[in-house]
Amino acid sequence: MISDIGFLSLFLIGFFGGTHCLGMCGPLSSAFSLQLPPNLPRFWLVVLLNLGRITGYTLIGLLLGALGQFGIALDDSRWLQNILFASANLLMLFLGLYLAGLSGLVRKIESLGRPIWRQLNPVMNRLLPIRSAPACFGVGLLWGWLPCGLVYTASLYALGSGSALQGGLTMLAFALGTLPNLLAVGWFSSQLTGIFQHRRIRFTAGLLIAAWAVWRLAVFAAGLPTAA
Repeated sequence: MISDIGFLSLFLIGFFGGTHCLGMCGPLSSAFSLQLPPNLPRFWLVVLLNLGRITGYTLIGLLLGALGQFGIALDDSRWLQNILFASANLLMLFLGLYLAGLSGLVRKIESLGRPIWRQLNPVMNRLLPIRSAPACFGVGLLWGWLPCGLVYTASLYALGSGSALQGGLTMLAFALGTLPNLLAVGWFSSQLTGIFQHRRIRFTAGLLIAAWAVWRLAVFAAGLPTAA
């Protein structure tokens, strides 16, 4: 079931999906890092920016976990969790195919979150350019709500986790997986982005993600335990 996925698996989804993160968030991370105030330590501002992003992801997980807990409590069977599990892994499959350059469907799915982002984007713009540590954290917090297929995949796991706490921990584990790639981009800017956007690296990462999604769906269909 969807609640059986291990936190290590969520961490690895975030880590191996790093090429997608860098494609969408890498330029943002570089742009934010280049406009950090020179009178404050760059290292800690980059950390603070990503801490805000992780907090944003965790809040999403808490909200979706609470919503899922309410919905699942109304149902005596596990059909809702089954649907969420299948949806999360299908989305992960589409994401892997997108990274490998084999399908663009996930881009259409990501567009579903644009109405929410249009409401939050003006708030972020008021915090730019970053002039203080609180503004840096605030930008990171809003950044976590940027429409992203990888985030949607983890969010479906959070929704099916069955509790606000589990949902928050689910998104926290995922967020920590994305951290190494985006921290590195924040420190080394566009140089690392170019490496991770190399066609062969994206293709390999995409196939790994797609294969993992197919394996989980196959195990789920066979009725076997799906925990990582």
